[in-house]
Parts: sequence; structure tokens; C-alpha cells
Amino acid sequence: MTSNNKIELMAPAGNFESLQAGLDNGADSIYFGVEQLNMRARATVNFTMDDLPEIAKRCETKNVRSYLTLNTIIYDHDLSVVKTLLNKAKEANITAVIASDQAVIAMARGIGMEVHISTQLNVTNIETIKFYSLFADTMVLSRELSLRQVKSITAQIEKEQIKGPNGNLVEIEIFGHGALCMAVSGKCYLSLHSNNSSANRGACKQNCRKKYTVIDQETGFEIEVDNEYLMSPKDLCTLDFLDQVIDSGIQVLKIEGRGRAPEYVATVIKTYREAIDSYYEGSFSKEKVVDWIEELNTVYNRGFWSGYYLGQELGEWSDVSGSMATQKKVYVGKGTHYFPKANIGQFKIEAYDIKIGDKILVTGPSTGAQEMIIDEMFVNDVTADKATKGDDCTLKLPFRIRMSDKLYKIVEA
Repeated sequence: MTSNNKIELMAPAGNFESLQAGLDNGADSIYFGVEQLNMRARATVNFTMDDLPEIAKRCETKNVRSYLTLNTIIYDHDLSVVKTLLNKAKEANITAVIASDQAVIAMARGIGMEVHISTQLNVTNIETIKFYSLFADTMVLSRELSLRQVKSITAQIEKEQIKGPNGNLVEIEIFGHGALCMAVSGKCYLSLHSNNSSANRGACKQNCRKKYTVIDQETGFEIEVDNEYLMSPKDLCTLDFLDQVIDSGIQVLKIEGRGRAPEYVATVIKTYREAIDSYYEGSFSKEKVVDWIEELNTVYNRGFWSGYYLGQELGEWSDVSGSMATQKKVYVGKGTHYFPKANIGQFKIEAYDIKIGDKILVTGPSTGAQEMIIDEMFVNDVTADKATKGDDCTLKLPFRIRMSDKLYKIVEA
């Protein structure tokens, strides 16, 4: 829960672009992984130990909490790395560690670092909450619970005054948006079985997202299924019942997406920020939800469903192999100079053309993900309506750019 008593909106970050996008669009907290010991070890670039001070600095500047995700299976040969990583995170003033292995939990507590329990531990009842309250201040509930079950747990925490090590009532966190796994709390073995690449060590090969044919081996009969991607769930989206989510008594709403692009983080966090604020202002409405969902549809998604929160017993499955986003980005060029007094950015056009009226996206480690509509431009120092490959193009910008920031054009998918 934030200082103004709103639920905490947690943003994913797989790199500095996404980190900045979350910070710029209203996140209350950021979670991230470092190198190989997190559940997105191969899904994104990931940060290094040396990045920890910069992550903490950027978050502290915005009064945003920072969470190190360290939630893979841990083996003996990992323990020295875990100890070093936790010590460096503590030194850098990272707020907390999200953990699932008891060794990590014990090490973090041993150095006085705040612990959050990961969804990988599959917390589903109040007795488990009581047990982990000896070690952790926040717990991520299993994704398979309904809101009725979530509300029962939060009510019992309040009634029984179950407190964590910091002396405050245990806070409950749930996933609010993003990819879902076919396995319970993400504990899948398909990737390990087929590719010797463990999803539980952050190396999922996404077997469930592929197309399969089901054959009866006794008869050779090919079983017809309505959906070719029968193991690939649609993405979770709670926006249209966000009022019920908040009323369930949770304190933290987590957005999945450490393997997704910075514009995804920017759009999803901005949209949920507006929705959360709207709820507390008393202006949350079905009409607004329609517009918000349309905005979410512009970035990567596999279609949306409500997960198990509304009591559904079976999942809803995607009917595409990739994204159903209504928009996509195409690479245009890179930043070459910024003129701060005039607020003008210069770009080298290396691929697609851009013109007046185009929607553009600029991304970079410090810039994050910034979008705007072009209303004027100069090409090779002359006012123009269009810039093509090889041109030097300058644009009036409402944000600062840096050398080698990437420029994209947003087009209909």
C-alpha cells in the first residue's frame, strides 16, 4: 500500500528502457532480475550486479520502491553468488528481495533485507501466510485463486492481525495483467523435458506457445480441437473489474512483463495508473474501461481474459502464436544530437520514412519509451513534410533524447 493509501502499482523491468518507462508512467514500485538467478533469465537482457546502484538511484529519485527478483530453484553451486548478490543489493539500498527458495529467504533475513514471497511458492491459504509471516512482509498469492478466496485471506490477516518482521500487517500482492502459464504458479517442466532448459531456472523455451497436432496413437485418428494453441493461455487483464480487485483487500497489483518491450511497460503502467486513480476519485466507469482496453490492445498481447479471479474453473486459450496487438513498431533510425535550449532532437534516418502526422516512439536506457505525433520537422536543415533513408531529421520534442536512442514509427498491425 502506498503512502496515500492507494494500492501499489508494480511495474516490470527487463532493462533500463523498461525501468525508465515504468518510472515515467506512474509505477509505485519496480521489480527486476539480475543475470541468471531469476525467472526471466533468458527472456530479456537482464541487469548485472553493477547496475544495482543506478537502479536504486533512479527509483529513489522518484520515491519508487525497488524489488530484486531472485526466485529460481537454487542449487549448492549458486549459494555464493546469491550471497554476493544479496549483499550488493543491500549496499545499493534496494528495497526488498522477491524470493521462493528458503536459502534465499534465510540469507536475506540474515542481513536485514526485506523479503517478499514469490508466486512460485504457491501461497493459497491463511496458515501458509502465518508461516511465511515469520520471514516476509509481502506475499504474492497463487494466480489460481479467485477474488473471493483472496478477499477471505486479506480479511483473516486483518482479523488475526498477522504481521511480518517489520511489525506491520502482511501485505498481499496479486498479478493484475500480463502473460499466464499453463502450469500451476508457473511450475512447468515441458521446456526441461524437450530442450533440457529449465523454466524453473528462468530458461523457458515457451513450448506452450507453439502449434501442436493431437493424435490418437491406437487408431492414428487426428483429434480435432477448436484451438490450435491449446496450451497457450490468453493474457490476464483485470482492468474491467479493477474495482473488485481493489475491494478484495490487496495492497499490491503486479504487472507481468519483464521480457516485453519498453513501450509495453509504458502503455500498460500508464493505463493501470489512470484506472487506479480513477477508482479512488470515484470516476471509474464502464465507458472508461472500453477506452483503456482499446489502449492495452495496441501493445503486445495474446488476447485478454480474467484469469481465475472471477471463479472460472478452466482457462481461455489463445488462437494465435504471437501478439494480437493492433499496432506495431517499425525501426526508423537513431538519435544523433539533442539541443536542450530549443528542445529539438536530431535523428539519422536509417530505414523507414517518417512524415508529418506519424506517431513515433523513441526508446533508450535513460529516455525510456516516449511517444508523440509529428507536427513539424526539418530535413537537412530545411522545413519538410517527410524524411527518408539517409536524411538528417530534426524534431521538436516534449522530452529529452540521447545519442543512439532508437526511433520507431507506430503503424497499424
